[in-house]
Amino acid sequence: QVQLVESGGGLVQAGGSLRLSCAASGRTFSMYVMGWFRQAPGKEREFVAAISGSGGSTTYADSVKGRFTISRDNAKNTVALQMNSLKPEDTAVYYCAASLARYSVNAYRQTNIYDYWGQGTQVTVSS
Repeated sequence: QVQLVESGGGLVQAGGSLRLSCAASGRTFSMYVMGWFRQAPGKEREFVAAISGSGGSTTYADSVKGRFTISRDNAKNTVALQMNSLKPEDTAVYYCAASLARYSVNAYRQTNIYDYWGQGTQVTVSS
């Protein structure tokens, strides 16, 4: 069982930055691909970014590529999402998710491949 707790959300003006963090329980953190997803009101949950267990491979949604960076610290059991140049359309609840590493990181863009989810943290970008 893995428990995930997100933090770092908040209100920021367009063009600003936020850093989200997700803390994971358990001793086998490096065995999990970690992903970030987001869900805006009235919309489906969508993929943002994912990182392999070692941290050596990443994949991003086209909408955030070049603005967001996912990273992980396996010694601290944490994964982060650095969000720069934020836009109002980035407003959403952001979720951290974990899945045992079975495939290439590019396969982890679908919600149904993840085994564990955090409770989410709200990010609001004002124009």
